[in-house]
Amino acid sequence: MMLKYLFIAFLIIVFVPSVRRFLFWLLVGRQLVKEQKRQNEQFRPRRDGETYVQPRTPDQKPGQGFKGGEYVDYEEVK
Repeated sequence: MMLKYLFIAFLIIVFVPSVRRFLFWLLVGRQLVKEQKRQNEQFRPRRDGETYVQPRTPDQKPGQGFKGGEYVDYEEVK
């Protein structure tokens, strides 16, 4: 009896594309979307003139790991 239900479920998954897409989305799709968002945030191209401050990790103490900065020439605007 149980084998019959498993066989019917297998046939539905194999031959009904919408069910197959939904199952794929449940199993893999959400993980892919999360990973893509994380990658986009991490490797987002910076526009010219944009300021970026690298956040400190929780275990990093203030001033630890500072590698220096870039000198930026500026003009005072009145």
